[in-house]
Amino acid sequence: MGVLRKISAAIRGLFGGGTAGHPLSDLIPMDEFQAALGHTIVRPELFHEALSHRSYSQTPAGAGSVSNERLEFLGDAILNLLVAEYLFNTQSRAPEGELTKLRARLVNGKALVQYAKQLGLEEYLLMSPQTDQLSGRGLETILSDAYEAVVGAIYLDGGYESARAFVDRTAIAAYTSGTIGMTDENYKSMLLEHAQAEGLGVPRYMTVGERGPDHDRTFTVEVQLGRVPQGEGSGKNKKDAEQEAARAALRTLGVLG
Repeated sequence: MGVLRKISAAIRGLFGGGTAGHPLSDLIPMDEFQAALGHTIVRPELFHEALSHRSYSQTPAGAGSVSNERLEFLGDAILNLLVAEYLFNTQSRAPEGELTKLRARLVNGKALVQYAKQLGLEEYLLMSPQTDQLSGRGLETILSDAYEAVVGAIYLDGGYESARAFVDRTAIAAYTSGTIGMTDENYKSMLLEHAQAEGLGVPRYMTVGERGPDHDRTFTVEVQLGRVPQGEGSGKNKKDAEQEAARAALRTLGVLG
């Protein structure tokens, strides 16, 4: 057994203990879900956990269940490794900086949402009725987290090669087919560059609102130029809200359509 496989076996042992929750087959059509993933499930409890938003434990059906946050943590690390490995092997002349940018665009939140939607993960998520009503950025965060959790679950269920095959079918396939945007969409940087070029000063971001329970907060941020409000945006964290505010400001200023 190689070093990588020994490490993989050790990690699976660490994360792969008994998982609380109802059998997945009692909640969704197993054959349908397996077909969507392209993976034969051996341990349904891992996927029950991967699909469980933290709000699900607050419902009668989900009482005592474990949220997908630990699997999300594991899946994030595995996804980054697999994407980095793919880029290293296929982009033989790309320098480190370019490889880092490519990987970031393949594993950012927007990309993960796209992979999750292509799989139809929203049809299988377990969450409270209130959380189930979310849309926009709130739902996108849940979907991106679930995708990473599923990567973690597949790794524990089938090992490194199974996780690689899944990432190849989703993230890498989206990249090679050109269906995922690979351009930089840092609206804050775009706004700063435009403001400086036009002599408008430095954008100032202010949090003007917060709503929702502690486990599912939504922040609203306003961006000003010369103390004049130019745009407002919302997100599940302040960073995302600032990006949305910057995008709104760029539209106000006529930079974006």
